[in-house]
Amino acid sequence: MNKLVFVFFLLTLYFTNYGQVSLKNAVIIGQFDKPEDRYVIEASVTEIFTQIGIKAIPLQNIIKQGESPIVLIQDSLQNALKIKGFDTYLFINVRGYDRTFKPSFSLNNLEEAMDMASIYKLYRDESTSVSFEFTFFRNNVVVYRDILKCTNISDRDSTIKRFKKKLPKRMKKKWKVY
Repeated sequence: MNKLVFVFFLLTLYFTNYGQVSLKNAVIIGQFDKPEDRYVIEASVTEIFTQIGIKAIPLQNIIKQGESPIVLIQDSLQNALKIKGFDTYLFINVRGYDRTFKPSFSLNNLEEAMDMASIYKLYRDESTSVSFEFTFFRNNVVVYRDILKCTNISDRDSTIKRFKKKLPKRMKKKWKVY
């Protein structure tokens, strides 16, 4: 009987943490073609993270303007970020529009994620929703993926406004941050 209770306890412990990421710090990487889209997403997420006590830095503050984000793969830059207290990399991109999407499982390491280019814009005309994909990396390996769907959008500004409103709620519900 004691073994059964112990097994039940372990399963309960496992499933209460399933589908969550423990987040203390993050380098925010927006994967968008337009620099202004990349900037607004990175700045918004950094602002939200710092408001709730998560140490965050946007990629824009690490690399030089116009430089490829592929430099993050270099060991020297990763070691410098570790010294500053950053061990998690958060990639944000648009997964698609007007449908229900699930997180992709095609990326397996940090280098593949850096090579990936976004084919979607922050907002597309005649779209009523956009799905953002979040991929977390630690030690060059994916540790968590999530999708945030922003509905009832009509332009780029409303997309950003919905994103800023929905992200903290999603973080509280799915990610271990509060």
